[in-house]
Amino acid sequence: MRIAAVQHDIVWEDRAANFERLAPQIARAADAGAELVVLTETFSTGFSMTPGIGEPEGGPSAQFLTQQAAEHGVWVGGTCPEVAAEDDGADGALPYNSFVLAGPEGTVHRYRKLHPFTHAGEHERFRAGEKPVTVTVGGLRITLFVCYDLRFGNVFWQAAPETDVYLVPANWPSPRRQHWQTLLRARAIENQAYVVGCNRVGMAGDGTPHVGDSRIVSPMGELLATASQVETIVLADVDAAVVADTRDRFRFLADRR
Repeated sequence: MRIAAVQHDIVWEDRAANFERLAPQIARAADAGAELVVLTETFSTGFSMTPGIGEPEGGPSAQFLTQQAAEHGVWVGGTCPEVAAEDDGADGALPYNSFVLAGPEGTVHRYRKLHPFTHAGEHERFRAGEKPVTVTVGGLRITLFVCYDLRFGNVFWQAAPETDVYLVPANWPSPRRQHWQTLLRARAIENQAYVVGCNRVGMAGDGTPHVGDSRIVSPMGELLATASQVETIVLADVDAAVVADTRDRFRFLADRR
């Protein structure tokens, strides 16, 4: 399967503007042969802490993803602030940082970010999720994580036996870019799986700078595709057989205690 990470800027808290900017980029990724297209964390709003930034589950951001998936016949995913259906209408209900993955036939999967980024106060504006989510797409077992989750190797380890590819959309700031680069490769090497990191570029509305460094890493830690600084599309072909072969040749996972 060919996977595309769309490294893009985000118009602060303007969903309509971001949908307009992203639609042609998704089209270009699909035209390049991508069967799965990953957008960034909070692709439609930026990493905003503004009260009320949440939208209903299945709201405009999820609808944009499902529409794009159907239009181009590909899977499309990214995160957005969503208030859970069971909390809709409740006073003061906090949203989840929800990774929505939409399929071309209308299938939708959701992963809710496990680790709110307390350093930036995310835990005060977003609820924490409860568990990882792994889905099968085109014969690939794909596990969904978000940004800060990358620092917690234990959840990647736990998911590894049932994972061929980890997807990690992010708003990872440029002052800690070396951490982002290093951790993406570490998660690939230690779990012998592909890792797709999709990070934004540009200056956020709160003044935080981002330089992208989106990349797709092989199960052996090789950089299959990478980019920084500018809006672009990072593409690479991934194969579950390569994961199986790597784990068969180097039987490291079985030695974990």
